[in-house]
Amino acid sequence: MANSPQARKRVRQSIKRRQRNASQRSMMRTRVKQVFGAIDAGDKSGAETAFKEAVPVLDHMARKGLIHKNKAARYKSRFSARIHAM
Repeated sequence: MANSPQARKRVRQSIKRRQRNASQRSMMRTRVKQVFGAIDAGDKSGAETAFKEAVPVLDHMARKGLIHKNKAARYKSRFSARIHAM
């Protein structure tokens, strides 16, 4: 266990950050699943709406470093291509 005050504080900070990151990651995955679900259901308008909601979330996650910027770009590109193909 951490002994110095600085180490104790770092433990507290890491716990808070881990919980925040897990929550943010869960939200992102939910948005991604909503887009995939609408695409698989063949609901173009629903997919477009879900896509518009997912894009800012993906951008935010990439900006904060929770996911790589190329992963966010890859998701957006694939969603866009699949929606336009409907």
